[in-house]
Amino acid sequence: MPEITTAERAGVGRDGLPRPTEDRIVVLPNAVVLLDGATSPTPRERDGGWHSWHLAEQLTRLDGDLADDLAAAIARLAVAHDLTPGDSPSSTVAITRWTDTAVDVLVLADSPVVVFTDAGVEVVADHRLRDLRGEVEPITDWRNREGGWWVAEADPAAAHRAVRASFPRERVRAVLMATDGVSCGVDDYGLFADWRAVLRITSEKGPDAVLDEIRAAEAGDADRTKWRRVKVHDDQALAVIRFSAGK
Repeated sequence: MPEITTAERAGVGRDGLPRPTEDRIVVLPNAVVLLDGATSPTPRERDGGWHSWHLAEQLTRLDGDLADDLAAAIARLAVAHDLTPGDSPSSTVAITRWTDTAVDVLVLADSPVVVFTDAGVEVVADHRLRDLRGEVEPITDWRNREGGWWVAEADPAAAHRAVRASFPRERVRAVLMATDGVSCGVDDYGLFADWRAVLRITSEKGPDAVLDEIRAAEAGDADRTKWRRVKVHDDQALAVIRFSAGK
């Protein structure tokens, strides 16, 4: 089994007050699943944290086609809790699964997976939500719609709209999985030169050091003028998977 290290940290609400994280990391015998919950467009007692928690409970076996497995998990959750498509909380989904011969990746919404191979670095990312921001309001009206963006909610069909990639296992050296509270350090803030720099920090200081650096930068921009964002601190989740050569 690869070496797996993780780091998680709760953010704050829009009011700036602490609240429980809505991110989740699930480590399975053959996979790592990372989820980032989002509250329903019409908030009720079931928020994004509720959704990510319960979806994680459904993702305990990943032995078939990843999109099929995710679709089945979404369907089971929707039936068990009477969730309505278009009016329920949701979660991003990032999955990295390995076999003796392959490393398979699935990404649904904005939680990227970065794969380090002997040939370079490949970012498996779903940019559909990012590409719509600033152009379509309200953004939730375009959730799980043609021409919009896709996320795990109550419609199993969304799973088959995920971005996917597969790599020969012998070529993969490491994988980083991040929610947007971490990927912002590369994509938005420019705190790290690239994803290689992030991997290097996790090797030298551990994954929590990456979260520390992002939090320190955000604390220095508490009025959110340098980097426009909804909250001073978002939830953070980072998983690092290191593969041994030839195993």
